[in-house]
Amino acid sequence: MSTFMLRDATLLTMNDERPLLRGNLLVQRGVITAVGGRFDAPDGTPVIDCNGDYVMPGVVQTHVHLCQVLFRHEAEGLPLVGWLTQRIFPLEAAHDEASIRASAELGIAELLLSGTTCLLDMGTVHHTEQVVQAIADSGIRAAFGKAMMDLPGDAPAGLRETTQASIDGSLELAHHWHGALDDRIRYAFAPRWVLSCTAELQQELARQSREHGYLIHTHAAEHLGEIAEVERRHGARNVAVLHELGLCTERSVFAHCVHLDDHERQLLAATGTSVAHCPSANLKLGSGICDLPALLRAGVNVGIGADGAPCNNGLDGLVEMRLAHLLQQMAAGPGSVRPRDVLHMATRGGAKALGWENRIGQLMPGFDADIVRLRRDDFRLGLGSDPWTEIVTCGTRDLVRSVWVRGEQLVDSGQLTRLDHAWLRANGREQLQAVLRRAFDEERVLG
Repeated sequence: MSTFMLRDATLLTMNDERPLLRGNLLVQRGVITAVGGRFDAPDGTPVIDCNGDYVMPGVVQTHVHLCQVLFRHEAEGLPLVGWLTQRIFPLEAAHDEASIRASAELGIAELLLSGTTCLLDMGTVHHTEQVVQAIADSGIRAAFGKAMMDLPGDAPAGLRETTQASIDGSLELAHHWHGALDDRIRYAFAPRWVLSCTAELQQELARQSREHGYLIHTHAAEHLGEIAEVERRHGARNVAVLHELGLCTERSVFAHCVHLDDHERQLLAATGTSVAHCPSANLKLGSGICDLPALLRAGVNVGIGADGAPCNNGLDGLVEMRLAHLLQQMAAGPGSVRPRDVLHMATRGGAKALGWENRIGQLMPGFDADIVRLRRDDFRLGLGSDPWTEIVTCGTRDLVRSVWVRGEQLVDSGQLTRLDHAWLRANGREQLQAVLRRAFDEERVLG
């Protein structure tokens, strides 16, 4: 835990009463203790001059697949089902411990460098302990879970598991990691989607979540073809099926929710279920544009997520914010979703989705120091008349100067402090070649 003061910052607190302040921010032992105004640092406290730079809560991404980062650019030009069955499922099944660890580390490095301090991760079926170990070693905050697929369909053997093995494996991880490292890590049951899981498994997850407080993280209503198949099998739409199984709760996060009807939105709002909005992935796979204004009007809590690198090609939360805003200007009309709404989704909305709303998502005394400093001397940002619009419409990872999680500086002047950038890339190239050989007997020329 670290103690320091940021001096002369433009503070986007994300607090309703005092959303924008100019002044200092004091962190003591990893916790914010004073925000705004001019005051002296306690004796011996390191002081960092921000010269007016923006300081805001770290971005919280509510849907990421660290296990897929190694497969960036390896599943191009395919719709969702073909993208999964032809490329992603075989690649995930070919992971071993070394390759999935390399994938997770690459993803965490990219997330930190682009200002994400917290994520909700869905792993693959096996080797999830390597993903969470990478999370633990990196310093980032995360909720995570192994993917659950006891109805694997056409998935390869490496993604097949029995119902009991899936439950037992998840509970073992949950018992060991939920609340670990002073609650920097939490567990999330991750049934992949309705079509890959039995009712028995999903009902047991609902029971365990109620009893122990574990999160639930799944995909829902992402693609029209998926929805049609769910209706064919179950006689109802995705969210209605998930609600009947007991998975719509205040501890649940449903990724995508692109195609919903009014009844489904009402179910989400009434049960406190959160939605992870993933605009880049929805565009890349041709899934559609989520009706974000309708979700917000219904009172649904919404966060943002980059999803997986193969269906996005990047994990930059600032880019997701820009798209979340701009797409709605075309789909629902100018002014339908304001930049301030989007920044709320990316901070407080994500924190609420993961149950950390009393610890992160705002710059407030008593909150953990999960903080991002953004440079303000870039011409793209204008002259400071509207910080919310500047950050949401112009922000990309090159604006990120520094990142702290619980007061520990994990990015300093655009450089990682715990992770070795060059080694991660070299190791990643080696592990990608190995996975391609195991999955498809492919060799790739890698620069």
